[in-house]
Amino acid sequence: MVHVYNCHPFSSQQIVQVEQEPGLVCCGGGALFVVATGGCKVDAYNLEQENCPLICRFATMGTVKSIRYSSTGDYLVTIEEKNSATYLRAYTNWRYQAEEKARVGVRLLGHLLRGASQRGGVQMEIIEIPMSERPVAVACCLVTGDLLVACENTLVLFNLKRQNQQSQQNMGPNPQNSQNTTQSNQQTSSQSQGSVAALDFDRSVILHLSAIKTKKVALCAGYIALQSELEVLVLKLEASNEPTPSEETPDQVKYDDPEEQTDFFVLPRHQELLGDRAQNCEIPVTVERTGLEDRGQYTVSYVLFRRFTPEFFQGCNVEETQIHSLQLHPLFIRNQALSAEEPACVFCFFSLPNAGYMYSLKGGVELLSAYQYPEKVLEAVLTDHLLHVVTRSALQCFTVRCAALAARVEDPYIDTTMKACPPCGLEVCALRMQSFIGLRSVCVYGGHVVLFSRVDPETQEEPERTPQRRGLTRKWAVSTPKEPSAVGHGWNIYVVNTVPPLTLYQEMVEYSQSYSEANPQAQSLRHLLSEAHLLLRASLLTCAHLERGEGAELQTGERAELEAALRENCAHLGDCFSRGNQKDCHLALPYYRMSGLSIPEVMARNQPRPSSPRSYGPGFLFYLKHYLLEETQQTLDQEAADEVIDIFSQSEPSQLVGVCSSPIMVHVSPARTLAILGHLEDSVGVSVTLTIAMATLALRLDDRAQYRQLMDRHSEMLLVYGFIEEPLLLLHGAGGAQNALVRPTALASELGRSQPGLLVAALVALHENSKLKLEQADHVFKELGCESCLQVDFWEGMLMASSQEPVIQELLFRVASVYIDRLTRTNPDPRLSHSGLGKRSLKSADDLIGSCSHYGALYPWLTVLCPIHITNSQHQEALQKLQSLLCGPSLSIPSVVPLLEQISEETLWGFSLHLLCATRRGHYNSSIEKLLDHCPQAIIAYANHHLQDRHMALWWQKLLPELCNRTRAATDNSILLAALQETLVVVSMETSPTEFLELIPDDGTAAYFVPHLLTCSQRHLTA
Repeated sequence: MVHVYNCHPFSSQQIVQVEQEPGLVCCGGGALFVVATGGCKVDAYNLEQENCPLICRFATMGTVKSIRYSSTGDYLVTIEEKNSATYLRAYTNWRYQAEEKARVGVRLLGHLLRGASQRGGVQMEIIEIPMSERPVAVACCLVTGDLLVACENTLVLFNLKRQNQQSQQNMGPNPQNSQNTTQSNQQTSSQSQGSVAALDFDRSVILHLSAIKTKKVALCAGYIALQSELEVLVLKLEASNEPTPSEETPDQVKYDDPEEQTDFFVLPRHQELLGDRAQNCEIPVTVERTGLEDRGQYTVSYVLFRRFTPEFFQGCNVEETQIHSLQLHPLFIRNQALSAEEPACVFCFFSLPNAGYMYSLKGGVELLSAYQYPEKVLEAVLTDHLLHVVTRSALQCFTVRCAALAARVEDPYIDTTMKACPPCGLEVCALRMQSFIGLRSVCVYGGHVVLFSRVDPETQEEPERTPQRRGLTRKWAVSTPKEPSAVGHGWNIYVVNTVPPLTLYQEMVEYSQSYSEANPQAQSLRHLLSEAHLLLRASLLTCAHLERGEGAELQTGERAELEAALRENCAHLGDCFSRGNQKDCHLALPYYRMSGLSIPEVMARNQPRPSSPRSYGPGFLFYLKHYLLEETQQTLDQEAADEVIDIFSQSEPSQLVGVCSSPIMVHVSPARTLAILGHLEDSVGVSVTLTIAMATLALRLDDRAQYRQLMDRHSEMLLVYGFIEEPLLLLHGAGGAQNALVRPTALASELGRSQPGLLVAALVALHENSKLKLEQADHVFKELGCESCLQVDFWEGMLMASSQEPVIQELLFRVASVYIDRLTRTNPDPRLSHSGLGKRSLKSADDLIGSCSHYGALYPWLTVLCPIHITNSQHQEALQKLQSLLCGPSLSIPSVVPLLEQISEETLWGFSLHLLCATRRGHYNSSIEKLLDHCPQAIIAYANHHLQDRHMALWWQKLLPELCNRTRAATDNSILLAALQETLVVVSMETSPTEFLELIPDDGTAAYFVPHLLTCSQRHLTA
């Protein structure tokens, strides 16, 4: 459906004073080109000056049948006829004819002028482009300036290049590469003082198409579009730097030709093939590379195919049902990530007499808009802002969706809670119609729409009166027809100037007020404001660095006005969606954000109507709820905060706890809010989150008795569940960005003083429920000033609860570092005072050993090595926790070995830590030697625990020889003798008599080993 709005897109019009009746008209580069009927002359008029004065006039070499202008290179290309022959010619440096220089050079393609012609200075050149077939249509690329020529069954692509002195430089070496593109439309006559490069073309590739008869073509940024009477095909021609092997045949996309039907006519069926499916269109394409300088390889991919069936349409017969106005339109945006010369979007537009179609090609082929015309359209032109169409009696404007797609290419945050934009599939609308008589063609340059009208003087035409189509929602607004000029001839060229986008936007806003007063929730109001939004976005997005006739780059002041208008429009759209239905109410949030309005300003715009004083729109409540959860520096004053409480107490009382917890609401009246929450509790019953919220307000009132009474209602476990359900009661920032720092609330600070166990348990639960990150928790403890106590308790609690291996390894390293730091900073002497050593931990070593698998039970030999009474309690707790970690299965020993270097082995407790590390790393031989050196009384306990199973042989291979040697050498060897006796008992039980006999030393002490040998033999005999 097409919406119709009586807005005025045109500001003024003027008639171009043309001496002879025009035959062909085109425009570009600030100029209007008029070819007289049946003549061989081109007049160029200045569109950018009042009354369009003549720039220059030059003759052609034949009768012009088709003319096109290229802004890149500033050249004209024509198809001409002379003596029943058809020629293709390009006219370069045509602006120099304005200086009345009669010199004109004529040359063939690839043959630059030399000698006297070159020394004579810059002059207009006519480049003769020989063709093996008769050219049917031509097109110029708006990006690279390349030239595409269509013959009956072939397409020939010429790359534009320039000649600077003796070196040649391609302006558009291939459809993908346009880095050397120049904007030659700036080469005005004033450039005659400097040197201007000569233009030339390189015939680079030929596309052979045998299954379609081309009527018109378009070229843009590597995309090639061609049309027949009822078919449109879009191809993508891509070039690579890989050379094509000489033995390879030209790249072909092969299809079996359909069987020719000579006896009857087959009526084609409607068909639309997008993307990869377009290759099923049964139109084979053969690529033939012909470029002399280009050594690359070309590939063709199918992008779009559309076929229509001839039908009887309203106002036209079957013969008139043909496709026209084929166009490829690029759109450049500011700050695009692509190269500066590559368009961000490319659109394909074509039209039937009764309908037009616009597709987007880059990033996926998609039909953006389908236009239903109220009467037969002769020609249409697509621009960044509007679609201009002409009928025999009127110029009409339709809105386009270019900006909607470009906005999503430019900004990845579109269609999120941060930003929004009307959808690409938004229904189009038609603006005010301007009536003329006898319109024949239309072309557009910037804000100038050029119309050519011709009326037979003998039969003055009346404007066509076609019944209104059912797709239109309102009647067309038709202005007074323009009569032919008083000169008496039946033709005219009009230049109709469009209004600036900001002016048209303001008129749309005024027009929307009639809808707003009648029905603020009307769909037409939302649609019109969306159209105004896209109009402003198109102006802000359009990049003017490539002069395609879109005007100079916006000045700072103009851009500021457009941005202010966009913010105003976002506020209006936010108002629409805030009162709208439940389906689209979420859009109020991004539009209000983009408007820059504060919460009080938004609340002022959404006051309930007198008829329903307690009713607020769902979109407004959605915006308010999400904005209150945002972690910003903005806070509401008490009046605004109390109003927010009143809004939710009336509309959604269940959200009051979350609203009260918001950091934006810190200035809310605690007494008043506590009373409201009390009434809520009376109506809905007691809940944990509601109780915590009320306790927070009581704390703000410094009512400790009520605070304690409320907190004692529930067990600590239920309170932890309450914090999981509403984290903002404990922390501000937990609902913000992923890496945002969080801040403890006043309640968290109070819990840190009075109930540290509850605070730690709550933070552990928040982390395990993915509502708090480890780094954020570190910042919380830093804010609370308890990094050395509660933070370590939190890490220990995390080790008990977490199952994430990366988190576990990080925490193990952290707690081990803390234990080592405590051991090096505290005095182990139990006789010294414990003051200043910090608070006791929430969990003792025994608690952690019993409840956490990462803490292992202490090895028995540690109690022999480090008796409990030798150190003070703080030192002993850190030592036991570290020893327990080293005895456990999870701690990575290599990661803590560097940290243990600061602990000396001279003390038994320090030696025990190093011995644990060596044992965990499997260094049993060295560990036995060190243990015998420092504390031999612990060797049997050590051996009994570690020298088992596959390490059992160390009893007689390492321990027995060491004890024998040390006992023989020691003066006081009672401890060693006892250890030797225990060792011999184990060895006699684990070895055979022969093996035991080999172990007896040959130093004359064999009698000492005989009893154990006898025991070994007896055990062996009885076994």
